[in-house]
Amino acid sequence: MDLVLGIDTGGTFTDGVLLDYTTRDVVATTKALTTRYDLSVGILNAIDSLPLADPSAIKLVSISTTLATNAIAEGKGKRVALFLIGYDADLVREFNFGDRFATSRYSFFRGGHDFSGREKEPLDLDGLAAQAREIASSNSADALAVSAYFSPLNPEHERRAFEAIAAVADLPIVLAHTLSTKLNSIERATTATLNASLVSVLRDFIAAVQLAMGVRGIVAPLMVVRGDGTLMSAEVADRHAVETIHSGPAASAIGGRFLSGRDPALVVDIGGTTTDIAVVDGGQVTINEDGATVGGYRTAVKAANIRSFALGGDSQLSYDKEEQLRIGPARVLPLAHLAAQYPRVHDELVSLAHKRPTESLLDSLEYWFLQRQNGGDDPQVLELFDLLREGPRPLGEVLKALNLTHPMQFSGHKLFAREIIGRAGLTPTDLLHVRGDFAPWDVEAARVAVESFARMRRWTVERLMAQTFETMTDAILVEMIQFLTGRPLAGRDLYSLRLDLGRWFFDNSFYPNDKYLATAIKLKMPLIGIGAPAGIFLPRVAELLQTELVLPQHFAVANAVGAVAGSVVATCEALIYPRLHELLPVGYIAQVGERRENFRRLPEAMKFALAEAARQAEAEALRSGAVSPHTQIEEIPNGADSFRIRARAVGNPRLVFK
Repeated sequence: MDLVLGIDTGGTFTDGVLLDYTTRDVVATTKALTTRYDLSVGILNAIDSLPLADPSAIKLVSISTTLATNAIAEGKGKRVALFLIGYDADLVREFNFGDRFATSRYSFFRGGHDFSGREKEPLDLDGLAAQAREIASSNSADALAVSAYFSPLNPEHERRAFEAIAAVADLPIVLAHTLSTKLNSIERATTATLNASLVSVLRDFIAAVQLAMGVRGIVAPLMVVRGDGTLMSAEVADRHAVETIHSGPAASAIGGRFLSGRDPALVVDIGGTTTDIAVVDGGQVTINEDGATVGGYRTAVKAANIRSFALGGDSQLSYDKEEQLRIGPARVLPLAHLAAQYPRVHDELVSLAHKRPTESLLDSLEYWFLQRQNGGDDPQVLELFDLLREGPRPLGEVLKALNLTHPMQFSGHKLFAREIIGRAGLTPTDLLHVRGDFAPWDVEAARVAVESFARMRRWTVERLMAQTFETMTDAILVEMIQFLTGRPLAGRDLYSLRLDLGRWFFDNSFYPNDKYLATAIKLKMPLIGIGAPAGIFLPRVAELLQTELVLPQHFAVANAVGAVAGSVVATCEALIYPRLHELLPVGYIAQVGERRENFRRLPEAMKFALAEAARQAEAEALRSGAVSPHTQIEEIPNGADSFRIRARAVGNPRLVFK
């Protein structure tokens, strides 16, 4: 049979699925731990655990990943210098637009165009070249981004800037007009900056996948899931890395719809690190037309309308200052998993059964461990490396060895973000080991850790479990309501409980307590559960929302299914606007990609734009790996005799046949 291989690399697991291309049936699924220090290891482990006798049977490989989203949110992108052509420096400073550029290194240069596509002032080529030469010689940036004012209407200055910069600096260069036709200059500059910062991140990931494919003798086209759930070739993804924002969650939504056949539906994907919410309607995940926001930065990239929040099976359990149970936002390795790897950790955790439940007991339920050593000259960090070379150590012992009273005093916190030092702690996954719902690792160590944590508040294990599941249910409900309504929900402080109607309505709907009024919030579509813990955490959520919970077959790896269930889509947008003389129209200009043509009459400009946008969209779809794409055209009035033509070419991904 002809097979396609779908791979999703998440924060905790790398999922794999084999799909029969002809019947669209799932042949096999797998889960392997994501190895962040070397992604190819986790990908190889996933491939090796699939029943694949003949690698030549695989005709296509498609991948989805949260790497781009995580890299932006965690500040792990590459250093970027942003060149702003024709921007008003005073305006940027007055309104603090610089905080939205996703880089602190940006410079202003003369040039740019006006709203009619006419040159505002000559381009400062000498200044651009001098700045690029200085950056290259000082090694102060890893990539460059260029955004010129009104470049979607006339990209000439960005193209000329590229030539001048490339002549003196051997660095990746990203031009804003190639990523978006939106006229919002700030979002377009931000998008170019983020794309430049992600190019090498995604390139390394694609290289890891290609390495794993080569090691296992898989010769097939490689596709990447965009943030809207559609597919693009690895070559296109290399130039448009920013378009993989929300790739993982979008694949989950597409996979949930594919496996369940339900539409419309609310898809909830509970992973180890985050929970993601999306709506599928009309066979597609709903899109945020205003542009995706990630890490606090608003972009011009259209992506799936996703709400992602830090709650998952590996969220750390702790108590806050009011001695209330807290879940997350930190993600840690479950203690059951760590104890299964290290017998010494198992023995230490089991011994906690005989210890008094003092505050120091919490420090015995968190471990630090060395994932890899990556140099460093900080004496405190080097001392920690020496300690952890012998194996994971509990937090209390770490603090004592470093002569610290609190973890925040540790000088090497960046080592956690760089995944050099890892943390393990008590998580909902450990509770599932005790309940028997999910127990692949050390059940005994998990049981003692859970009992010790409960004794800290004189709770029973049953009460701790009930409180954990109730807290997670409430958090998911809150995020769902905010996502579907687009409105924030006030907290549960005393002021909000007394005065905020929205908070009262929410609480009275799910936890009725009003003497006279009954309220209800009901979901008008089914809830599709995705991810391994979905069958445990979502039944109560569906019950409270008075809707059906759908857990399709293979729901635990729906994200990998979504990676191969999508279509290849390429979009080309054309802009048509009047050519003015003394504020009066004297003709029309059609800007389609790199082509710019003048016309005397609007119908002529429209005819050209429609045909050229369709041609470019189809050509891009073919380059992206589509077979026999069909094109849809949309005409969007832009006001004042201006129009936006959107051509969308859609096709199935091309397979390789030997």
